[in-house]
Amino acid sequence: MNVSVEVVGEGTTEYDLPDDATYADLIREAGYHPQEASALVDGSPVPGDRVVDADEVRLLRLIKGGSAEGGPTNGDPAEGGPAEGGPANDA
Repeated sequence: MNVSVEVVGEGTTEYDLPDDATYADLIREAGYHPQEASALVDGSPVPGDRVVDADEVRLLRLIKGGSAEGGPTNGDPAEGGPAEGGPANDA
């Protein structure tokens, strides 16, 4: 079955899935773990163990972001570092 998947804020991709694929399978096929994204059909969330029964699905990422470099490089709160009086200033 062909399914059009829109990852909210990131674009739309077509996937060809087996007829018995679940929404959790679809989320994995789109490159996400089922705990980091929810499938929406007609604006409502659907359970991951339900067999895909829609031609168009929206994926809403629940977890996004993080630093590829391991965090801020300085203590400036504007750069994501600790605020004054935070752990970096306790020494």
